Amino acid sequence: MLRTLREDIATVFAKDPAARTIWEVLFCYPGLHALWLHRLAHFLWTHGLKFLGRLISHLNRFLTGVEIHPGARIGRRCFIDHGMGVVIGETAEVGDDVLLYQGVVLGGTSLQKTKRHPTIGNRVVIGAGAIVLGPITVGDDARIGAGSVVIKPVPAGATVVGVPARLAGPREPSELATLEHGQLPDPVIQALSQVLERYAQLESRVRTLEEAHQGAPPVAPRHTPAEVRTRALGALQHVLDPEAGLNLVELGLIRDVIVEGSRAEVHMVLTSPNCPFVGYLTEQVRQALRGLNGIETVEVRLLDERWEWPGRGKPTS
Repeated sequence: MLRTLREDIATVFAKDPAARTIWEVLFCYPGLHALWLHRLAHFLWTHGLKFLGRLISHLNRFLTGVEIHPGARIGRRCFIDHGMGVVIGETAEVGDDVLLYQGVVLGGTSLQKTKRHPTIGNRVVIGAGAIVLGPITVGDDARIGAGSVVIKPVPAGATVVGVPARLAGPREPSELATLEHGQLPDPVIQALSQVLERYAQLESRVRTLEEAHQGAPPVAPRHTPAEVRTRALGALQHVLDPEAGLNLVELGLIRDVIVEGSRAEVHMVLTSPNCPFVGYLTEQVRQALRGLNGIETVEVRLLDERWEWPGRGKPTS
């Protein structure tokens, strides 16, 4: 028993950087208190004292804000961070070294007195407000993003996000990654990015075929560089950022357009350094300017600048 208590305290220090002293952990961590009271309630429940076990569970909920049915099985070194609003159902099973954030629900989907709650593997991280429903299995080392609703089994080592939760890739082998839920990938955006890139490739092929069919394009009237630049900015207003739903000029992503004869150079920034649509956007810029007033070559130069809404950062040129 004493060894288990020491292990629980060490787990708090390992998984919560806010923990400072052992006295703070002993008296100010409701998630830790909830686990200790649950162990007492579970012991009474499994030894036939079900009413007393349920009463302890009810007091646990009143004191800590964590509701754990006394029939639930929770492994070693489990840590409930903050704890408020966590609900763990009767037939739920939680493995070792699991990290649960506030608002997590391990709920059931059946009225039958059978296994109706999730089974959580070892070393799983479940983000704040995530809901796992039904007698499904979350594999070892999986990670569930904050606010996700999981209704299907999660493979071991996988990362899932969204409503309903979708597979977003493998979990990064990093200790700090367990806390950085904001860095989780978006599977919908990734799929949309691939579709748009494929669309851009097909559009380019269609344009090539049209030009080959119609013969050489007519010679465009000569304009001054300033006029060509103005027309180029107007053409770029038809290129939309799929994530923001606005055109590149309105977003302030186009810093400058330089036209020299048949060559154009576009200076562009991205809304984020890891923009998933960078390939699609650069190809769309090239297609929008190619053939405009004799422009044959379009080079897109991505600037290493932080993007801000127009009027707050650098003014668009």
